[in-house]
Amino acid sequence: QALQSRGLTMALAESCTGGLAGSLVTAESGSSAWFRGGVMSYANEAKRDLCGVSQATLEAHGAVSAPVALELARGARKALHADWAASITGVAGPSGGSEAKPVGTVFIGVVGPDFEAVRRFRYPGERAIVRDRAAKTALALLRLAGADRAQFGAPFIWEAKEDA
Repeated sequence: QALQSRGLTMALAESCTGGLAGSLVTAESGSSAWFRGGVMSYANEAKRDLCGVSQATLEAHGAVSAPVALELARGARKALHADWAASITGVAGPSGGSEAKPVGTVFIGVVGPDFEAVRRFRYPGERAIVRDRAAKTALALLRLAGADRAQFGAPFIWEAKEDA
């Protein structure tokens, strides 16, 4: 609603959350006034073909990375003609993790007018919990970036400050 009150729209690109953030948005009556849609880009081919993530970025950094999160958000914003977009890419588990990117590692990208940022999180818990926390965090970050940019940099619980 923070976007709607200013006549702005949003879009999503989701990987590990599989459309959960979009489901949370569309649970709100009237969200079609400001939510343009979402891309569920689970496979690398979908990230590349639907959101324009470059193959070089995928090969150099892997699907779970800050550069991919940024390209996903840019691609969703462009493809869905939205003012703002958020992306979520991560390892929800229980398999798929590595030492560098353990289960619970999630990158959330947010892009909008004169704004681009990616934040990294390490969520504890099982798959459903990781997905739920990631979806809700992405929407909170999108709201902050669009409505109260000064607060966007505030620390979040489970945020990982290591190099993204």
